[in-house]
Amino acid sequence: MAVVSNGTTIIDAGAVSAGSGSMTLIKTLTASSSANLSFVHGASSVVLDDTYDSYVFKFINIHNSEESIFQVNFRDGGSAYDATKTTSYFYTYAAENDGEAALIYSAADDLAQSTDPQRLARSYGIENDESMSGELTLFNPSSTTFVKQFMSRANYVDVSGSPLSLGFHIGGYCNVTAAIDGVQFSCASGNIDSGIIKLYGIGG
Repeated sequence: MAVVSNGTTIIDAGAVSAGSGSMTLIKTLTASSSANLSFVHGASSVVLDDTYDSYVFKFINIHNSEESIFQVNFRDGGSAYDATKTTSYFYTYAAENDGEAALIYSAADDLAQSTDPQRLARSYGIENDESMSGELTLFNPSSTTFVKQFMSRANYVDVSGSPLSLGFHIGGYCNVTAAIDGVQFSCASGNIDSGIIKLYGIGG
């Protein structure tokens, strides 16, 4: 079934048409006490090559088994998720009661030529109503000429004190010319108790 607006097809058979090209769902992974959720090119119908110009991962209601940091790492042709990365990290917060708000650059959370996972948010709670949602865009992962740029945005609610909305913004690059052929999401400790990550291809 297609959705048409003003003579233009917006949605058709699961693909969303946008100004930058179509957005096609490639793979959905659902966590269930999972150590990680990994997307590997060529495995389980996952595509991470030049089929699309960029790839978007949407993580929806990620709920951890313990208070922990949600993170990502990239594979560049080997078996390990250890691509060298340089990133910049900042976050914002605002209280439900409008009592406090801030914009903070966090040098402790960014990376400088590191193979460590990139934090996508700070540690957050495990109350029944606490979860994190967001997205990460990876550009041209199959290039063997350029470094691989990526950007992430995420948000969660912190109810440990006065409830806060925290928004996280990360930009960086995998400083490798080898193709990125795998992307892995995990917690710094514990498991991903529940949640969904969807991979979309854009353009192409």
